[in-house]
Parts: sequence; structure tokens; C-alpha cells
Amino acid sequence: MAKIYYYNSLEDDVIESKNQDYQLKDNYKWLHHNIFYKILSYLVYYLVLLFSLIYAKLFLHVKIKNKKIIKKEKGYFLYANHTQMLGDVFNPFLICFPYHPYIICSPSNLGIPFLGKILPIAGALPIPDNIHDMMKFKDAINYHITKGNPIIIYPEAHLWPYATFIRDFPKTSLHYPVESNKKIFTATTTYTKSQIFKKPKIVIYIDGPFQSDEKLTKKENINKLHDEVYKMMHKRSKLSDYEYITYKKKDN
Repeated sequence: MAKIYYYNSLEDDVIESKNQDYQLKDNYKWLHHNIFYKILSYLVYYLVLLFSLIYAKLFLHVKIKNKKIIKKEKGYFLYANHTQMLGDVFNPFLICFPYHPYIICSPSNLGIPFLGKILPIAGALPIPDNIHDMMKFKDAINYHITKGNPIIIYPEAHLWPYATFIRDFPKTSLHYPVESNKKIFTATTTYTKSQIFKKPKIVIYIDGPFQSDEKLTKKENINKLHDEVYKMMHKRSKLSDYEYITYKKKDN
């Protein structure tokens, strides 16, 4: 029988870390040009890539479908559903190889013991909580994407483990690719019943590209891309055939 998680709204954090309210330090840096930091980041990238391969194959039983469409792409945005606590950290490294993914995330992830210290070095880009730092955050996104690296976005924002449906997400999450006029791809995680293991197998479908239309205004492009991305992810989510966790709305 599937586990049942109850929620009040789609904005609920059904899984909370001990440092859920973790805040970035005032002097937090999103970009590091120090040569020693760059060398460390390079080494950490390959260690994370190796761990990702082992974890994905031996523990999550992941298959990636249609990866060929992004194999030669550089500097794009990848939108994905947020359903794996560790998998959503490590799977992008396999999906985007040979390019280094940079993942937009909540600052709370940096509060995770041990792992939180490694995430920024590996490529995590925590969202600032004030307007003053927002420009630094955007500069980091622009820097990495102009270098040809993919930017990973989980537009649902909140982790819902093993959810087999796509939660609606704000249209504002699409303003990054519209502003930079970069391609968008989607990576939709689906779940199928395993004949061997209790937990389901994971199949990730890559789709796209989706891109701004130069004939449309910025707002029109944001609306267009939101609808295209959501519809594709919703379509792929229907390929899930097993609920390891069932989500039910609480009766008010």
C-alpha cells in the first residue's frame, strides 16, 4: 500500500530539513574567480559526476530517454519536476554531461549538514532573499550560461517525493530564458513499478527545445513558454504507472 502525504496547498513543504529557515550570509558570493576555487570546483564536479552515476544506477535505477537532443547543446535552461531529495541534485550531472550544470535552489539546501557545504562548489545557485543580491544572482546565471553551461530550474520549488503529477508553477520562473533568449528543455521524472525493488524505477524524459518568439513581447513569451513547458511535463507525467507515495488534499 502506498504511503499517503496530506497537504493544504501546492505550496506546502511536505518535506522539511532541520535548517529549513537557513539564510545566506551577507557576504555570500555566487561567482568565484579565484584560481584555487576554480580548481576545487573542477575536482568536485568530477567526484559528483562519479557519485551521480553510481547513485542513479544502483539506488534510483534511472533511465534517461531522448538525451540525444541536448547532447550538443550549450547554454540552455533545463526545467524539471522536483520529486527526489538527492536525485534532483545528482541526476542533472548525468543528463547534462559533458557540460557542468548549475542548479537554482532554495538557500535551505545549503543548511543540510556536510552536503550543504559542497553544493555551492558543485554548482548550486541559491536564490537570494533580498533585491540587493538579486543582481549578483542574475550575473552568475548569465555568466555560466554564456560559458555554455546549462542552468537547471525546478519551477515547482517545493520537494514532493515521488509525486507522479506536475504541480502548477509561477509564470515568473520563465523570465530567465526569455531575458537571455536561450533555449529551454524539460526533464520530466516519471515512476514505473519495479518487479524487483519496493521503490519504483525512474525514467526521465528530455523534451524540447522551446524558445521565445521574437514577434511577441516579453510578457507574451513568458506566458507562451510557461504553457509549453507545463503541457509537455504534464504529458510526460502521465507515463508514470505507479504511486509510491499518494498525495491527498486535507479537508478544511
